[in-house]
Amino acid sequence: MTTHQPIKPAWICGGCAGEWPCQTRRRELRAEYDRAPVSMALYLAAQLVDAAQDLVHVPAGHLHHRFLGWTR
Repeated sequence: MTTHQPIKPAWICGGCAGEWPCQTRRRELRAEYDRAPVSMALYLAAQLVDAAQDLVHVPAGHLHHRFLGWTR
């Protein structure tokens, strides 16, 4: 199990204190969802919805880029 899980409601990484998903967690997610990129996008979209409720001060475009923009 990874230590790079989000600490809510700040949505920082429990493993490295960066913005979640951090670079390490992104690599882990790519490996976990190697043959299921749509499933990964759906998982991250659900996380984005949760984060948007906690991070109301963060612009929506930044959250989209942070949670989904890197998946392409």
